[in-house]
Amino acid sequence: MALLKEWQKIAYDESKDKGELQRFWTNYFKLEKGVYEKLLADPDTEVKGTVKELAEKYALSIMEMTGFLDGINESLVEENPIEEMEEDTVVSLKFDKEKLYKNMVAAKADWLYDLPQWEPIFDEDTRKRLYLEQKRSGTVVKGAKVGRNDPCPCGSGKKYKQCCGKKG
Repeated sequence: MALLKEWQKIAYDESKDKGELQRFWTNYFKLEKGVYEKLLADPDTEVKGTVKELAEKYALSIMEMTGFLDGINESLVEENPIEEMEEDTVVSLKFDKEKLYKNMVAAKADWLYDLPQWEPIFDEDTRKRLYLEQKRSGTVVKGAKVGRNDPCPCGSGKKYKQCCGKKG
């Protein structure tokens, strides 16, 4: 079975009681934070190796490393083949800094996007800008509703009710 499927079975097991699942995720997030602290300390160096080698490098189990790779995949310069990944699959952790920061914001992972390791990478203004860009990207903005007696938005100069708003 591919590693990702195994990870998903463990991490999203609905038969486990809520407390057990919560402890699992609390522990995982602590481990994940440790890996990000190391990666962000040297953000321009590409970390590459097999899933097993990277798990050993960061003192994670194969499953924890699989979860980490699943979480970071969309933030990478080039995504890894996580669907069919096995222990001996060579993967890269070369990440796009802006994408990673925004994805951490999108995931509401403040314990990650507030890491002090971001400070030498992006100044405070850049972090604020990226944060706001990400928050706004999920906001739907509706245009002002055209009233019957307003000028038609098509630019004809007629009232909306006499132009595009005409029924029939």
